[in-house]
Amino acid sequence: MPLNIDWQQILLHLLNFVLLFAILYFLLYKPVRKFMAKRAEYYETLDAQAKQALAEAQQSRDAYAEKLAAADAEIADRKKAAFAELEEASELHRHRTEEQAKKLIEDAHASIEADRTKMLQEARHEITGLVAEAAEKLVTSDTTAQAYDRFLDTAERGESDV
Repeated sequence: MPLNIDWQQILLHLLNFVLLFAILYFLLYKPVRKFMAKRAEYYETLDAQAKQALAEAQQSRDAYAEKLAAADAEIADRKKAAFAELEEASELHRHRTEEQAKKLIEDAHASIEADRTKMLQEARHEITGLVAEAAEKLVTSDTTAQAYDRFLDTAERGESDV
């Protein structure tokens, strides 16, 4: 054995190294690698679930945004309809008010005309009474032809004034 190399020792050390490597591989490396693969798979599953939940939330948000837009449009339509209905009711109320005002004015004119006619009749009656009274005074106070002429003059003036 030159150089003092013992091949048997080298082979035994090599066998120990291979056994140690095999034991460590099966006892430590393989379970740790399996654990790491499971852990990576778990986190990938969590990530996929989070992405799916995010996508569902986005879809829900989009659906709610569409519903909100539809609700806003419906509110705007109802508001327009309410304003149109209000305008129509206002116009109807204005029309009725104008008709009532016209009727009140016509009634007032009719009442005024009736009062005027009544006043004229009363004035004529009073004038007739006054003329009759004046004629009676003239006839009773003066029996001459001159008194009769004054009576006729007064009567003519009374008729022309009326």
